[in-house]
Amino acid sequence: MSRRGTRFVHVLLGRRSALVGLVLILLLTLASLLLPVLHGGDPLSGTDAAVFQGPSLAHPFGTDGLGRDLMLRVFYGGRFSLLIGFTSVLFSILIGLPLGAVAGYLGGWPDTALMRFVDFMLSFPSLLLAIVLTTVFGGASLHSLILSVGIVGIPQFARQMRAEVLSLKEREFVLAARSLGFSHFRILFRHLLPNAVGPITVLATLRVGTAILDAAGLSFLGLGVEVGVPEWGTMIKIGRDEMSRSIWTALFPGLALTGSVLGFNLFGDGLRDALDPKLKGVRS
Repeated sequence: MSRRGTRFVHVLLGRRSALVGLVLILLLTLASLLLPVLHGGDPLSGTDAAVFQGPSLAHPFGTDGLGRDLMLRVFYGGRFSLLIGFTSVLFSILIGLPLGAVAGYLGGWPDTALMRFVDFMLSFPSLLLAIVLTTVFGGASLHSLILSVGIVGIPQFARQMRAEVLSLKEREFVLAARSLGFSHFRILFRHLLPNAVGPITVLATLRVGTAILDAAGLSFLGLGVEVGVPEWGTMIKIGRDEMSRSIWTALFPGLALTGSVLGFNLFGDGLRDALDPKLKGVRS
């Protein structure tokens, strides 16, 4: 690893909040991937004899109204929540970055047209826009949820990328590339985009947590994944209806959702500090 990379890792891990966030992300991700396999049970079926049991050695998180193991369902549902978060942000990046790059680089009417479209999208509350999009895409399903949350995130990446391109396109290395006759495509994607990776990475990390929360909100309203899929928002909705019988059915999915959003926010803040040029060299 280069000296610059070593310094970046040192500064990042030196932020306790970033370290806590990274640990939360890793724990939830590994538990969601491995625990359902190691457990060997079925998160979609239970037994009448185990209805609404409290936490115990046999069921550390208790059971729900159908006698299903809550710990297994929480971490099995984490697969869907994390999948929605990562894939929707990837979709936002693939659409938002080219829009922002073209707008900032070309300027003029393309910039005006694209940014007015972005401003139009930002004029809607994100959850309201996601509700409309989910309905347009056919209602409750995993694919419509990913597309809806992904589209809602496009304006943030477009505006961030545009701001980075505007600050970089008059720099000496870009002027030198133009004088050498490089194409606009090469200047954008070989010179400007790599220099904007830092802020975009921070935004992407923070956006994953927001996307998971948006997806949970849609699921809570009945516009999320298909019926029966143990996604965190759906589990919280079911737990709310069963609150008079047991608090565990809503508590543990809520804690998992809170932990994931908190983890990505803390880690994103740590990335921002580590990538800030003013902080380079602060720690030896």
